[in-house]
Amino acid sequence: MVIPREPFDKAQGHSHERSRVGLRRDYTLAPQISKAYLFGLLHDATVRRTTYRIATKSELFAGIIQQGIKDLGRKAWIYKEGKNRNLWIIEFSKDLLRSFRIKTRKDKLDFIRGFFDAEGGMAKHSQVRFYLYFCQKNKTVLLKIKKYLAELGIESGVIHNPSKKVDPDYWRFFIRAKSYKDFATIIDSNHPEKLSILRMKI
Repeated sequence: MVIPREPFDKAQGHSHERSRVGLRRDYTLAPQISKAYLFGLLHDATVRRTTYRIATKSELFAGIIQQGIKDLGRKAWIYKEGKNRNLWIIEFSKDLLRSFRIKTRKDKLDFIRGFFDAEGGMAKHSQVRFYLYFCQKNKTVLLKIKKYLAELGIESGVIHNPSKKVDPDYWRFFIRAKSYKDFATIIDSNHPEKLSILRMKI
């Protein structure tokens, strides 16, 4: 029996992108957590004097982040917040990212992926028309992400405020439908739930 592979997009000519496509469908790629990815995650983090705290409802995702930080040579702690809350906290030293700056194309990819895993939204039910969006109160950050996406050939809509009455400082933009496949193959996700949904778009 021949096991089908994920389709390979010839546009993804860079080695770090080829590694995320063209794989056997029974092959699970271990997520690679970089400093740029963590930098993207920080937009949904709590900042303390010496540490960052990232919160997630997925214990599995928390473990992925913790292992990634360990692979970068630093320690990270996981604990559950509250007995009755389905919320996991990953805490690590601010020193890990103190001097980091986004410089390379891969940095931009990883930064977008981290931001999407922290702040991105998507349709999770098949009965709902599919969508992908980014949201943030910091409009400047969204403008930067839109610029990076455009450089990668991924088209997005206009940044807008969904409701000034609800929150005049809340901004959002959607990924255009024609770029769903490119987003799934180029940006992808390290979040288990988001990853499984994106893979259906490849």
